[in-house]
Amino acid sequence: MATQGTGSAEASDAASNIDPKTDPKRKPAKSNDPGWKYGFWPTIGNRDVVQCCLCDRRITGGITRLKEHLVGGFGDVQKCVKTTTTIAREMQDAMKKKKRPLVLDDEEGEDNVIVLTEESQDVARRIVHPSSGTTAKRKQSTLKFSEPKEPSTKSVGSMLRKTPTEVVEERHSKGSSQVSIQASIRTKEEREAVNLEWTRFFYECGIPFNAANSRQFEIAIEATAQYGSGYRPLTYHELREPLLEKVVKETDDLRKKHEDAWKQYGCTLMSDGWTDRRGHHLINFLVNSPEGTFFLESVDASSEVHDQVMLADLLEKKIMDIGVDKVVQVVTDNGANYKAAGKLLMERFPTLYWTPCAAHCLDLMLEDVAKLKEFKKPISHARHVTTFIYRHGRLLSAMREKTNGRDLVRPAATRFATTFLTLQSLYKHKDALRFLFTSEEWTGCKLAKTEAEKKVYDILLSREFWNSVEDCLRASLPLIIALRVVDGDERPAMPEVDALMNHANEKIKASFSTENKRSLLNKIIQIIESRWDRQMDTPLYGAALFLNPGKFYTIQKEDDEYVGHLRGCFNDVLARMVQDESIRNKIDQ
Repeated sequence: MATQGTGSAEASDAASNIDPKTDPKRKPAKSNDPGWKYGFWPTIGNRDVVQCCLCDRRITGGITRLKEHLVGGFGDVQKCVKTTTTIAREMQDAMKKKKRPLVLDDEEGEDNVIVLTEESQDVARRIVHPSSGTTAKRKQSTLKFSEPKEPSTKSVGSMLRKTPTEVVEERHSKGSSQVSIQASIRTKEEREAVNLEWTRFFYECGIPFNAANSRQFEIAIEATAQYGSGYRPLTYHELREPLLEKVVKETDDLRKKHEDAWKQYGCTLMSDGWTDRRGHHLINFLVNSPEGTFFLESVDASSEVHDQVMLADLLEKKIMDIGVDKVVQVVTDNGANYKAAGKLLMERFPTLYWTPCAAHCLDLMLEDVAKLKEFKKPISHARHVTTFIYRHGRLLSAMREKTNGRDLVRPAATRFATTFLTLQSLYKHKDALRFLFTSEEWTGCKLAKTEAEKKVYDILLSREFWNSVEDCLRASLPLIIALRVVDGDERPAMPEVDALMNHANEKIKASFSTENKRSLLNKIIQIIESRWDRQMDTPLYGAALFLNPGKFYTIQKEDDEYVGHLRGCFNDVLARMVQDESIRNKIDQ
């Protein structure tokens, strides 16, 4: 750890007029370590303390800690306030050159192969041989360093240099196998003790439980862990003034980055209205671009009449704030008032498109499909089954045992997607559920003799029910696949939407190809076409697909008529968005 005191070398040096920073006696005679250009021993004979030439801070831990001090980003040493990017890069490169592979073995023969760089070797030593009587110390007899048996795979030093945000993002990334030595030596009891302290904090301060799901909460915990023991919590005053000012500035800087992207690529203005528990009607405004989604503001429109003129005026004000030349489209929900407001906006701004929310449209399709006479009964029966199981703890526990811990109810982005995904889960665990309700363990239970249980038993053993569930899934899953893409944020959905809807149509038609399903198929296709054609009639989707080579190449080989339609969509968009004919001709070539 860096000591808090600062100062120059001893008084005897001052008397002899020798600058301690250049005194050769205060540095190793034959060392080639570049760190000694920026440090020296303030006390001859004590080589464990090195003083920084730039800021005069004394560092305990030798030249390695001094280099960490110059680089910054290490939890147990404070960054030099006078270091430069050039010096930091030089020190970082020097530390990388002195890495050596080590293998941390346990007694059971399982290896965690880790590359320990120079700056992390001291960390590893402190972890394996702690100075206090902790659980880690008791475990040190079972941990040892040995020669590497396999090529090194993970640099502890590189993990330590990552910011808390980067660590958390890596933890949540797909296929992440991040290894933490600190975590590996902690017991469940130690983690439980920490959890209890956080639990008390949540309870005593009345913090909503869903705050624990916040990514920022996880980042804050990681930042505290990287700081190490002895962190002094922030104060009321710091929260109220200086830290608030810093976060506001960060937000302003973030907005500037987004504004640069809006200017370069164009953007989408999104509007989402909702009503809180006190009856206030709030309208959120967000802006999306390749840089991401940026929350603009929330407007309380409780006292306003939400007609087309009011909504158009409100959206126009936001467009003017962003810049007319930057907004490509406005996306709202599919309400009649928003649709009328969208038409007004397109009249006021000749280059603008209004587009209803594709996710909302798909959810309305699923709602209409769920209302079909053929699907009402199986959906109602499935709801009866899940409600009965989840109301009885013993039965719920037995169900989870039969399904390997899986739940039947699967929450999704929208209400009706949840309905059909729950049906899918029921169908997947059909055999397990049948086995549960016919097992001797269950049939001997008092609950098994109730009228409600008998109804569930009859449903689960009914071939008609499961056949109807199959039909529900054939009709809904292609639409849910499309919903996942348009509602996700992993990649732009616009170039995929038209192709997804065509694929959904074809998949549903193939699933109901028999003559006895013809009537049901016609009802489903009518729902899809009426919703999509009536609400999503915009050439933007076709133009985006036309410019998507991954999808368009296949279409070009197979469907000339569809290619012509997509080309027409592109031409329509080009004519609206680019007013200058000479520029349009250059783009069209």
